[in-house]
Amino acid sequence: MRTLFSAFLGLIIASPTFANAQDIDWQKVDSTLGRKPAISGDVHRYGFPRSDLKVALDGVSIAPALALGGWLAFKPDHGSTMVMGDLVLLETEINPVMSKLIEGGLEVTAIHNHLLRATPATFYMHVGGHGDPVKMASTLHDALAQSKTPLAAPTTAAATSSLDLDTAQIDQIIGAKGHVNAGVYQVGVARRDNITMNGMSISPAGPMGVATGINFQPTGGGNAAITGDFVLTSAEVNPVVKALRSGGIEVTAIHSHMLDEQPRLYFLHFWANDDAIKLAQGLRSAIDKTARRAN
Repeated sequence: MRTLFSAFLGLIIASPTFANAQDIDWQKVDSTLGRKPAISGDVHRYGFPRSDLKVALDGVSIAPALALGGWLAFKPDHGSTMVMGDLVLLETEINPVMSKLIEGGLEVTAIHNHLLRATPATFYMHVGGHGDPVKMASTLHDALAQSKTPLAAPTTAAATSSLDLDTAQIDQIIGAKGHVNAGVYQVGVARRDNITMNGMSISPAGPMGVATGINFQPTGGGNAAITGDFVLTSAEVNPVVKALRSGGIEVTAIHSHMLDEQPRLYFLHFWANDDAIKLAQGLRSAIDKTARRAN
């Protein structure tokens, strides 16, 4: 009995655990994925924009940062590591990518559209998993290799000093400070309720994909194309739908991204191309229907 217990104890001690971010060999994760992450708290988020695609919608050439920004976020979780992400794929890429994910033990948690009328059509595959971060990174790399997603480390984009938008007024209307990313103005609005999965807080909200994200791409003359997603509870969905439609903003999709989160969340995607300030006002009226975090 003592021999069995000793062997079991030795197995536990020998098994790798990743209780804290500093216990993870992030350099191996970076090397496996072929890029450096943006780090927020204990979350390492890796961007996989579809810079290879030329997508147009209503005459607007979609910048990758507007609606084609795939990502993967790794977070230490209960002695293991959790990964969540959103992969941007063409229709023909969906099942080859999915097969590699399944083979590597990762989950597919949603597949859907975000946009309407775009050519070529793009789809969004949400993924999740728990385990060894390097092994999961390898599976994700192999899965993305089944698509034409650029896997080489991206070159550093030239800094954009300003956009043809009144970003200060947009910030004031939305009630949150945004930032410029590759020619797109991005604003995040976090919820005030704590979002959990398997008893663990999914935070920081923005890097983990559970904050409302709003993107403005200038289209000239003070106009902008907008898209993104609202993060909503069931009771908020239709008040937000009505507010957006009253503001002349299209609702393009309503769906889940995850499987086990609490509270249950729905993600509402939108689109418009009009005066940026008018659209910001329409977005703010919708945001006011949600449980947003106070600034």
